Amino acid sequence: MARDEIIEAFDRMRVWQRGDRRAVHKPLLVLYALSRVLDGDTAMVDWNVAEGRLKELLDEFGPDGSSQTRHHPFWHLKTDGLWQLDGPAEMLSRPAGATPTLTELRENHVRGGFPPALREALSRDPVLLATLARRIVDAHFPESIRDDVLAVAGLPTDLAETLPSGEQSRRRDPSFREKVLLAYQHRCGVCGHDLRLGHQTVGLEAAHIKWFQAKGPDVVPNGIALCSLHHKVFDLGAFTVLPETYQIVFSQHLNGNHETTDRFLAYQGAGLILPQAREYFPRPAFLDWHRKEVFKNPARE
Repeated sequence: MARDEIIEAFDRMRVWQRGDRRAVHKPLLVLYALSRVLDGDTAMVDWNVAEGRLKELLDEFGPDGSSQTRHHPFWHLKTDGLWQLDGPAEMLSRPAGATPTLTELRENHVRGGFPPALREALSRDPVLLATLARRIVDAHFPESIRDDVLAVAGLPTDLAETLPSGEQSRRRDPSFREKVLLAYQHRCGVCGHDLRLGHQTVGLEAAHIKWFQAKGPDVVPNGIALCSLHHKVFDLGAFTVLPETYQIVFSQHLNGNHETTDRFLAYQGAGLILPQAREYFPRPAFLDWHRKEVFKNPARE
């Protein structure tokens, strides 16, 4: 396959989707597989080796509970022409939809990996590998956590910007940030951070509630003004905002030393600092999406 054909093949990778639900199983598996190639390990990987890494990636960056189906991409990626499997013939002859159980994959030591021609192409062209990794994170994760996804997957975070990502086929509204910051009077909706240097706002960002990568619109009711720290932990699922009361609720998975957690948890149960006009209030449907698809349950009381 030519370089452009490989990029197009990865862009066509089918990602399971039902309504607004987020599925990043295949993207995370591909990132893990790319990291193996980058490390010079081009052999197919036993499911017993891959399982722990995929569970870690899904626990960190997937919707709540998504690691329970961590074996699905290992089996189904072959239907995209990007993956091959090795194992007992009676298993591999099953229809594509007949997903093996975790136990079957473990006990039969099923192995998976990129087909040989693709592995060779990626091994000799690190720029191509970097291009694919960057396009995948750009298409499925917000900018605030992309480097975290790459790092946990085992890829360098300084991957060069190369070809346009799939995300760029949908144009962003360049005025989204300024509209959101104006609605929130240029202060963080959680902690009230409003630092300025001259006329420049410092460390304040417009966070999408429903991610742009999940087709969340660039409209003010889908945005919250957050300081860079609260933006990042919001995108990681450390806290969410209840649609009925606009109360801030933190995840039980958030931890650190007493001083750090006390600083965060001071806002537990507090109300979001709301925009200056009701028409800009966060839309409940977007907050509900964030609670279901990003927030790391269980919540603190």
